[in-house]
Amino acid sequence: MFFTPFWRSLKSRSLFILVSLSWLALIIFIFTVSSVYQRVPYETSITPEVDAKYIKLNERLNDANQQIETLMSQNRELAQNLKKLSEFKSQMKKEMIDKKLREVNRESSMINVTKPNTQYELAFRRIRQNTDELWHFLRKRVPNKYMSFIDELRYNMYYDLNVIADRDNHWRRNERKNLSDYVQKAIYRLQNPRDCDKAKKLICDLNKYCGFGCQIHHLAHCFVAAMALNRTLIAETSGWRTASVNKNVWNKLFQPFSQTCSSPDGHNRTDWGSGDQLDTYQVLYYPIIDYISPIPEFLPLVIPEQIADVVIRQSGEPFIWFIGQVLNYIMRPSNKMTEYLHKFKRDNSIAHPIVGLHVRRTDKIGTEAKMHSLDEYMYFVDDYYNKLDVRNARKGVDKKVERLVYLATDEPEVWKKEIMPYKESGYVFKGDVRLSETADPSQRHEFESLHNVVVDILLLSQCDFIVCTFSSQICRLAFELMQTRDTEQDMSTAFYSIDDIYYFGGQVFHGKKAIISHKAHNSQEISFKIGDILGIANNQHNGYNDGDHNRTKHKGLYPRFKVTEFIETKPFGVF
Repeated sequence: MFFTPFWRSLKSRSLFILVSLSWLALIIFIFTVSSVYQRVPYETSITPEVDAKYIKLNERLNDANQQIETLMSQNRELAQNLKKLSEFKSQMKKEMIDKKLREVNRESSMINVTKPNTQYELAFRRIRQNTDELWHFLRKRVPNKYMSFIDELRYNMYYDLNVIADRDNHWRRNERKNLSDYVQKAIYRLQNPRDCDKAKKLICDLNKYCGFGCQIHHLAHCFVAAMALNRTLIAETSGWRTASVNKNVWNKLFQPFSQTCSSPDGHNRTDWGSGDQLDTYQVLYYPIIDYISPIPEFLPLVIPEQIADVVIRQSGEPFIWFIGQVLNYIMRPSNKMTEYLHKFKRDNSIAHPIVGLHVRRTDKIGTEAKMHSLDEYMYFVDDYYNKLDVRNARKGVDKKVERLVYLATDEPEVWKKEIMPYKESGYVFKGDVRLSETADPSQRHEFESLHNVVVDILLLSQCDFIVCTFSSQICRLAFELMQTRDTEQDMSTAFYSIDDIYYFGGQVFHGKKAIISHKAHNSQEISFKIGDILGIANNQHNGYNDGDHNRTKHKGLYPRFKVTEFIETKPFGVF
């Protein structure tokens, strides 16, 4: 470091000496030429010899003049370069100082600002959830005349929570995106082995005797098994939905599961449950989830151990996020379906924010679900947009949010009659009644009906909030896929189900873990201690769950804010 300024000074002096010597040489040259010229004798009659000398001397003088002009030009150029060098050095010095200041500021800021840890993220989400739980508790008990005050207070609390969240949303989005990419690449590698003839395979029958949503969830269950056992999933799709006149229906709607391996062949094969040495067989036949025995340790709602920490940190519903990733791979739309979706959204002017509304009626009513009026759904659609209006007001935006709703329903009468009062109050409904008309149970094995239900699912999943009934597998599919969207917001709370809680058909156990002890206040409640595991049968939508105590076997109500999701993890071979 000591020699650096000396060396720079030496270079500057060398340039000065070089310029000085050049000027000295030029002066000596001119003086010499002048002396020679003066020594030529003056003669009135010039001989040829003398004339030749003058011509030669004149040529030398011309050469000298040209050299002088060249030296002067080089001198000017050198002076300009020296000036530029000086300016460049000054600019470089300024940039180095600015860079150092930025580094110091960044290091200084990092002292107080670091990325949130898992405990922080869990606590932050609980504040959001408990704000809603208190609202549900109050709206069931407080007279309507007081609810406008409570609603406005809740909306403003949400705005302030969002302000706090904004600081770390970019980090949250990046971490979720990186994790999503990691999972998708792992599934792609598993499904595209280099040598299909040698790859270990898991065979799954796609034609489970049930509806579309049920079949896709069955396929997702098979994919989970394939990922846990590190086997390439083989599912025959060419005969799927054979009642349709269209052939190879799967490839018309979705992309193939694999580009390199679709053959179920292998040198040996066995069935699940045939013995303990399953890993010694190349081909394994896997049953539907309803009849599986013995029950595998990775059955839903288990999540992969290798990614559990990040998933728990980034999602309020870790299993739903994970199964959403599986479904995101399964339901990658075909090129034709992608083109259709783009055109449909363009033709219907679908924009954001938008609420997805799924109204399931027809064959579900009286069997798997109760009848719910459109008013019950729209109450929560209205609540969502009221929240956005308060956000705009707090930001100083004097404008109401346009109330867009994407309507998906299997009952055309919802389009023709039930939405009219809401359209008159300012709501704009997007979608197409023709999709509902093809959803009639008698048409559901036709290609057009199947195509349209896929359109509804994919478009619902792209909405910013969903209001539906979780008794419907279509609604659960849309919500699961919604978790894979590349957004700064954790989408695990972007829904309201007016009937069931979330569940995965055939799941082993859905439980809650107590984080606060509770003593029953009446015969309808159950008591528990911190760390106890409680089952959940349903959400009462009033601040309480209905369930049972795993240890005491007592059944009853317990406060939702005193428990958190019970999460089981197991190692998955794919990772």
